[in-house]
Amino acid sequence: MTAGFSIHNSNSRQTIMMCAPDHFAVNYVINPWMENNCGKTDAAASHQQWQNYKNHLSRFADIVLIDPAMGLPDMVYTANAALVLNDVAVLSRFRNAERSGEEPLFGRFLADRGFSVIHCPANILFEGAGDALIDRGQDIIWAGYGFRSDRSSHGFLSDALGCKVVGLHLIDPRYYHLDTCLCPLDGGYMMYHPAAFDADSIRAIESVIPPEKRIIVDASDAAKFACNAVDLNGHVFMNHASDGLQARLRECGFTTVTAPLGQFLLGGGAAKCLTLKLIDQLPSKSISQSRAA
Repeated sequence: MTAGFSIHNSNSRQTIMMCAPDHFAVNYVINPWMENNCGKTDAAASHQQWQNYKNHLSRFADIVLIDPAMGLPDMVYTANAALVLNDVAVLSRFRNAERSGEEPLFGRFLADRGFSVIHCPANILFEGAGDALIDRGQDIIWAGYGFRSDRSSHGFLSDALGCKVVGLHLIDPRYYHLDTCLCPLDGGYMMYHPAAFDADSIRAIESVIPPEKRIIVDASDAAKFACNAVDLNGHVFMNHASDGLQARLRECGFTTVTAPLGQFLLGGGAAKCLTLKLIDQLPSKSISQSRAA
């Protein structure tokens, strides 16, 4: 057994918000993955892949579903709904008009479940847990900017949540959200694709994450959204990972679970994009009980 494995074990059962792909399709282009893919999704395949993935997650988490809405095909990517920390949900303010209709639906869903919903100021764009990820080793929120979320959102998040926010500048339009190229893992491990960031951001990551806890993802794995992963009880759920990446994760004490999500890659998302954890705290806090949902 590798050193540090015990840190992955938790008695808490996570609750995850998902949205069935009833209306999922690529109907417009707001990221590079959507280009040339309009009209190419397959409804039956999308449902099969989503249900298979949901079944895997259900082993370790309670799944709560928000009703999909006609005319909002990207609502399936629930990670972009909000950043959840304790009983607070900082609601997204989407850059693209095609997704702005999701905001009141996500806000109402979260408020109905007891969250204090915080709205970003009208002049600040912020795309939720797509661009704000909680570190699992230190009390840090990693926050991406450059394509979807504004850098100014970082100060707002820090003030609203009372925690340290470290900004990371995304420079490759294929990795337009932070969760497409970086994934904090239990025990302070970090899986990331260095080429997605500028030099200052790499230095910021390396100043916090020690070498033995850095899990570097190469271009081939990154293009299959290996970083767009969900960690639950020592398991890392992902669309794809090469043998080499899976071996590196095993060395760090993780078990990989791959679930093909090729339909959702057509829209620019995968495992992490399809989920929003509703129970989350900074590492210095312990989750004592699950939220009733």
